[in-house]
Amino acid sequence: MAKVELYREINMQVKALCDGEPSLIANLANISAILFDRLVDINWAGFYLMQDNVQGNEQELVLGPFQGKAACVRIPVGRGVCGTAVADKTSQLIEDVHAFDGHIACDAASNSEVVVPIIINDVVVAVLDIDSPSIGRFDQDDLNGVETMVSFIETIWPKK
Repeated sequence: MAKVELYREINMQVKALCDGEPSLIANLANISAILFDRLVDINWAGFYLMQDNVQGNEQELVLGPFQGKAACVRIPVGRGVCGTAVADKTSQLIEDVHAFDGHIACDAASNSEVVVPIIINDVVVAVLDIDSPSIGRFDQDDLNGVETMVSFIETIWPKK
């Protein structure tokens, strides 16, 4: 199946599963499970959520619902691929994470990564992160499919 069609199906499944469910954590958990189940050649799929750091003086990414091996719990804004996505408010499509300056290796088996920030009212509230053990696993079709999913997630994100 072509990636475009696969992501169309995944996004339909995500929308159907989240329809009418108000629990953000339940929805993010199911989305990470769907991604981990449906995408081939990945070793991690999940979310990091923006929260106050331990000192309470700034925000950082904190591990949220995911599928895969245990992961880094806290990531400072601007550090690693996820922290860069937050700082720049842009998606990151990384062919080889070892060539990414400042990469944080939560799982030494990860070699490529796609990260898309979830933005509400111009503020990054979380990121969707997917890792693969293969260099060059992700391409523009993956990025487009994940960005479409994040656009949907932004519509179901609780409003403050």
